[in-house]
Amino acid sequence: MSEEGRLRGSGEGEEGDLSIDAEWTTRILTRFISAEVERTGKRRVVLGLSGGIDSAVSAALAARALGPSDVTCLLMPHRMSSSDSLRDARLVAEQLRTPSETVDITPIVEGFSKASGEVGRLRLGNVMARARMILLFDRSAALDALVLGTSNKTELLLGYGTLHGDLASAINPIGDLYKTQIRELAQHLEVPPSIRNKPPSADLWPDQSDEDELGFSYEEVDRLLALLVDARLGREEVIGRGFSPELVERVVRQIVRSQFKRMPPVIAKVSTRSIGWDFRYPRDWLS
Repeated sequence: MSEEGRLRGSGEGEEGDLSIDAEWTTRILTRFISAEVERTGKRRVVLGLSGGIDSAVSAALAARALGPSDVTCLLMPHRMSSSDSLRDARLVAEQLRTPSETVDITPIVEGFSKASGEVGRLRLGNVMARARMILLFDRSAALDALVLGTSNKTELLLGYGTLHGDLASAINPIGDLYKTQIRELAQHLEVPPSIRNKPPSADLWPDQSDEDELGFSYEEVDRLLALLVDARLGREEVIGRGFSPELVERVVRQIVRSQFKRMPPVIAKVSTRSIGWDFRYPRDWLS
């Protein structure tokens, strides 16, 4: 397959085509991880292993890129977490032969609830996500490692994640892959079938389902996003492809309203060279 052909699969070639060259994608992403880690002068990464497909794929890529011993996986269950999730997370760590550590976040979350008063289920879910990220960044400091991201392109575009929680990371190898593409890559990376075949869930409360919360399937929304974002089709054009006007409007609104989650904080400009406005050099600009 040509380089141009390999770059297709997110809508840039045949419109809406989500197929990927899994072997080529694996090579690109492992090189990305090794290059970005080396660029910072570090050797290791740490990531949260949830028992879901996204973190399993990120862990598998990191293990290939850096070697298993330089990939630390944190398993961070809450008392409401599914026991199946913890079992699957342990299965991935054992399969990859990476160091792992299990930390129960229940005392952290309950301490927050006790201090702040009654919170709803959604707010408590955000607290869980941020408690996990506190632990990950703390471990990254202790291990002189980078936090590896596990958010996919579908989640990032829809804003389906917690700011300073599961959306936080130092580098993210899978953020340009839609959920359906993650599933294809997971099969290539030999992620266990129990993880590949389970319904997507953030596992924030019993029987929680991503697709129930979103109101549509990943397969449907990924095809729509590939047309809107990658192929750059307009609303009327994608409606003409068979998508309902209501779904198109809802998805476009989610993309626009969640832009703040994909950007650093906007800084008010008062000088001649403001960060984010005029000073936009990469981190190695002095090298």
